[in-house]
Amino acid sequence: MALHDFFGTAPGNREAATVRLSKRPVEEPISANHFVLESPEQSVVGVPQLVFASDADTLSDLARAYGLGYDELIAANPDVDPWLPGENTPVLLPTQFVLPDVPKEGIVLNIASKRLFYFPTVPEGQAAIVKTYPIGIGRVGWETPLGMTTVTAKAKDPHWYVPWSVQQEQAEMGNPLPSVIPPGPENPLGHRVLKLEMPGYLIHGTNQPFGVGMRVSHGCVRLYPENIEYLYELVEIGESVAIINEPFLFGQLDGEWYLESHTPLEDDVLNPEQRLEQLLETHQGQAGAAIEQDEVDHARTIASIANGVPSRLGYHDADEVFARARHVRNTVEVDPDAPTLSEVREMIDEAVREADEEAESL
Repeated sequence: MALHDFFGTAPGNREAATVRLSKRPVEEPISANHFVLESPEQSVVGVPQLVFASDADTLSDLARAYGLGYDELIAANPDVDPWLPGENTPVLLPTQFVLPDVPKEGIVLNIASKRLFYFPTVPEGQAAIVKTYPIGIGRVGWETPLGMTTVTAKAKDPHWYVPWSVQQEQAEMGNPLPSVIPPGPENPLGHRVLKLEMPGYLIHGTNQPFGVGMRVSHGCVRLYPENIEYLYELVEIGESVAIINEPFLFGQLDGEWYLESHTPLEDDVLNPEQRLEQLLETHQGQAGAAIEQDEVDHARTIASIANGVPSRLGYHDADEVFARARHVRNTVEVDPDAPTLSEVREMIDEAVREADEEAESL
């Protein structure tokens, strides 16, 4: 579905809205990963942003520059060519997030939104904060497990002791691996690792950052190198980790309710309609009043679109998200050591193809 379909406008109107945004002053981007919670009731952070692509940008470039994962940016911009958006193409940055409805403590991993939330302990009397990062998760057949766990160890420049199941898989694909891969550019764990109490599962960096925000791992959780290096210094051994799967998220900001929707994972055992109905019931209890039918219908529309952009439940205006979006400076920088466009495209296409083949085999 095209972006103008989501906003309920014809292409001409969407173009007019984009022109209005382009006339606004160009602002600096918001902090990609750090947010202050102004009150205990606040459960929505950030604000949507809009950037105009240069002729050389890809959505993968823009995702990393603005603290997003690849799939997040694809979902928010389904009508934009991910490889050649084109000069001055508007790209919506989904840099507003509904916090998961779980205790705000430790690490929370929502595999449905492919995002990590970290709630560090702050001194009494200070406002709570949350740090959030895009994550890569386990692909079909190698699912990231759900449940509560803790961080049991930390390591810099780790060795990767390749699980036997992974060795078998790679051998069958004609790419045999040694039993141990030392630190270095060939190590898929990157330079930092947080070991979980769940045997065999890690939160780690990566030597293939293009896969952050996708279902490409063997079950572990991967972050951009710059994100895991920062998080590594903050997280202590014994920190709690909650791994959840919530594609639909209700949140509140300044007295208004928002709904954020993601496409449920293809191997999700729960029916999406049942998930939404349960969430609506919970939302009604939190709101303390019956939900109007038009809000229910609007919630179902938002859920079906699943573009990952929080939408205000009480607003049906076609330009609602555009009206709140900041026009921000394009911060993409060319990395001379980065893979070429064709190399990145080949790697991402291969990861997507493998995921599709595994999904079809279920």
